[in-house]
Amino acid sequence: MSGVEEFLRRQSEIIDRVGWAVTLVHPDADDAGDSTPFAYTVGLTAHGHPELLIAGLDPATAQQLLNDLATRVYDRAERFSDGQRVGDLIAGHDAVIIDGTATDQLYPGAAIARYDQQVRLQQILWPDPQGHLPGEAGYAYPPSVQPVIRRA
Repeated sequence: MSGVEEFLRRQSEIIDRVGWAVTLVHPDADDAGDSTPFAYTVGLTAHGHPELLIAGLDPATAQQLLNDLATRVYDRAERFSDGQRVGDLIAGHDAVIIDGTATDQLYPGAAIARYDQQVRLQQILWPDPQGHLPGEAGYAYPPSVQPVIRRA
């Protein structure tokens, strides 16, 4: 069994057990200047929900935030709308959910491979320490820190 086949098998086991899996994407050493780490869910599409994606955070934090929101979607039937603020995800700040499509930089390959073009995406945008989001005046980080999916 190849590495990819083993990865997909383990991912399927997690999806069967939990309802979704979180996939972490780390830039290669060769791509470090061009890529940002990101994470996304795989499995929500099978239940009619968008997959969730977050960029620019360390893997443990990204996984925790995605699992929190995926639990709300999968177990509690919560739905998030484009532009919705989520005040109880990040201590002291609102996160914002946006709808959109994949980009070359933020490409949820495992979800697209599994579900083809049925994949809808929602990205969780996290604020800088002053509460500004990417694209807002005063945002403290360069765009490469938290790239954004194409807005729907």
